[in-house]
Amino acid sequence: MPPNLTTSTSSNANGKVATSKPNRDLSWQVAANLLISFKYAWTGIAYAFQTQRNFRIHVIIGSLAIILALVLKLAPVEITVIGLTVGAVLAAELLNTAIESVVDLTVKQTYHELAKIAKDCSAAAVLVSALAAILVAGFLMLPKLWLLVVPLLSE
Repeated sequence: MPPNLTTSTSSNANGKVATSKPNRDLSWQVAANLLISFKYAWTGIAYAFQTQRNFRIHVIIGSLAIILALVLKLAPVEITVIGLTVGAVLAAELLNTAIESVVDLTVKQTYHELAKIAKDCSAAAVLVSALAAILVAGFLMLPKLWLLVVPLLSE
């Protein structure tokens, strides 16, 4: 156990052992200020972008969806909803990457059914969020796209 997460025990007057809360005296040293916290977060985003193909795909498709929403002149609230759904997909992909990394660290090169379940479920969370984002973007953009395409078809 890391030294900053050790628990201390002591005996009280009745001879019973009491366990105190974890000692987190050094925990503040992980990120001394807010700027360093943002640096760590940016490092995580950069890692995911460099190493995770699906994260890059989601960034590209999400960016295209927001650009298309701007080109179609959707209402600000509609663009915001699309942006939030894109953000949810990217957050899910980052969590999926974190979960897969922790599972790989734990089981190393061995197969474990629970590791498979954890990885499959975290991947499923990304899939569900991506499908929801497609549904939201479709409902918001397809009517405007349809109005642009119908006149071209009638010519």
